[in-house]
Order: sequence, then structure tokens, then C-alpha cells
Amino acid sequence: MLQGTGSDVGKSLLVAGLCRAATARGLRVRPFKPQNMSNNAATASDAGPDGGEIGRAQALQARACGVAPSIHMNPILLKPQSEIGAQVIVQGTVAGNATARDYHDLKTTLMPKVLDSFTRLSADADLILVEGAGSPAEVNLRDGDIANMGFAEAADIPVVLAADINRGGVIASLVGTHALLRDSERARIAGYIINKFRGDKTLFDPALSIIESHTGIPCLGVAPWFEDARHLPAEDAMALDSYTERNDDENPIRIAVPRLGRMANFDDLDPLRAENGVAVSIIQPGDVIPANTDIVLLPGSKSTRADLQALRDQGWDHDIHAH
Repeated sequence: MLQGTGSDVGKSLLVAGLCRAATARGLRVRPFKPQNMSNNAATASDAGPDGGEIGRAQALQARACGVAPSIHMNPILLKPQSEIGAQVIVQGTVAGNATARDYHDLKTTLMPKVLDSFTRLSADADLILVEGAGSPAEVNLRDGDIANMGFAEAADIPVVLAADINRGGVIASLVGTHALLRDSERARIAGYIINKFRGDKTLFDPALSIIESHTGIPCLGVAPWFEDARHLPAEDAMALDSYTERNDDENPIRIAVPRLGRMANFDDLDPLRAENGVAVSIIQPGDVIPANTDIVLLPGSKSTRADLQALRDQGWDHDIHAH
């Protein structure tokens, strides 16, 4: 099981890469994420004629394994609808809505469903690669946990920590995460991976000894910055913080997309970004829609009325009328 020292450290892509590598060796591999939170969803056909929803990252990982997506690859999907509430999808089917407090109580009842899906996948696999959510160091949420160490202990599987060096503070994030875990959880950690490394690795080598001296766990690898990752669909809304315009054309078609709080399936923009002669930019809150915009594209929303109000609060409705 790959767990991270935080969100957006690259767990999903690392799991996808490992899925591909193990599949290339002839193993029957399946991805699994007990609990995901995302408004970027994919369809799995094994939930009936209407299909069922799973996180988009698990669909990508399934593709890396050369298999069709299954609802059992992501049995619990949370689709945020407000700052404190989300739609809860269990094994591909909408189970209802819950506030953060309600879900904290509800999740203790969901472990049987999670383990059922894990068992079903295991029946047809030589290897299951499990992805955690966020960080196991969020110990205030540890009771009833089904996403990280709670699941690892229930399924009795080893854990590898992934840390993002690109954002800085990687030593503190690894040592701090290790320090906050229970003794039984620390014993489950087989090692760690440094992700998104750029530069001269020899300068980082002393840090490996420092981390091991504080934690006792070895480094299993240093994964370099992967530039082509930008061509793959992002899942976490944090990716929108660094969303940059990509086009070398001198006079592209300029598409502006206002960033709304509950944007859904924003990776639908990826084909446009990949198109020659098209430049897509995310308009961040507080910014105006540029006057040289050719197309203003309003994204899908998981909370339409709230996002409409947010659009008006930002004054983007005036920009759109002016456009």
C-alpha cells in the first residue's frame, strides 16, 4: 500500500507506474483505493446498465493494468458539494449525502464494504497495488479510518510512504509523519519513496541517512520529476493551483475557464490543452477574465447554485456580459 505524507505528492501516478511495470512482467495486477475524494469521476460498467462511479485516478490505473475499470477499485467515493458536505458513493452507487461530521461517524460502518471489494479484486489478481488518501498523519481522523493505516491493518498489508520533494520540507514531512504514527503502524512501513526529484541527486544523498537515522526506515527509491505527467488527467483540485497555459502558437485561440469551487471533471479540459493552436487558462478567484479571450468556458459543477453565486461574487458575470 502506497501512502503519502500529504495530498498531491504523486501517489496516484506512482501507483499507475507500478501497475504498468508489474503488468509488463506478466502479473495480473489491479489498483485499489479504499476511499477517494474527487469530483473527477469515471464510469465503471460492472455496476449495471447505468454504470457506477469511481475516481478518475483508479480508471487511469486500471488502464495501466490493461483491464476495464471496476467499482471495486474504489469502493468509497466522496464527491464534495460544499465546504462541509459531500455525496457518498458506495461500490459505484449513490448512498446519500453527508456532512463531514456525519461521514466521520458513517465511515466506521463502511469497512466491510471496502474489504468486500478488496477481496473481490484479489480473487482475479496476483498483485493488488493500494493507494491511500491524503496522509496517515492526520491522526485526528484515525478512529474508524478506512483510507490509510486503518485499512492497512484490516487487510494486513505492508506500507510504503511517498513524499514530494518538489514542494520542499521533505525531511520534515517524512520524519514528522513517522513520529505521529502508532508503534504498530510504524512497524508496517517497509520504506519510503522520494518523488518529483529535480537536480543533482548527490546533494540529497546525506538526507537519506538523516531520514533513516530518525525513522529507521530505508529509502526504496528516488523518482525523478516526470514532465510528461502533465499529459495525464489530474484528479485533485490542488492541480488547478499550478495549472499553466501551454501553447507555442503565436496567435492561439484563447479559452478562459473561471475556477469555481465545485468544478467537476475539470480534466475534460485536457483534450483542449493538447490541441495545437489552443491555449487554455484557469482564471483564479480575484482575477478578471482577460479582454483578449476568444471563448469563456464555464466548467461543470457539483454544486451549481453555489458556484453560480461564486461566479457573481467574483464579478465574472460582468466580464462574461462584456465579452
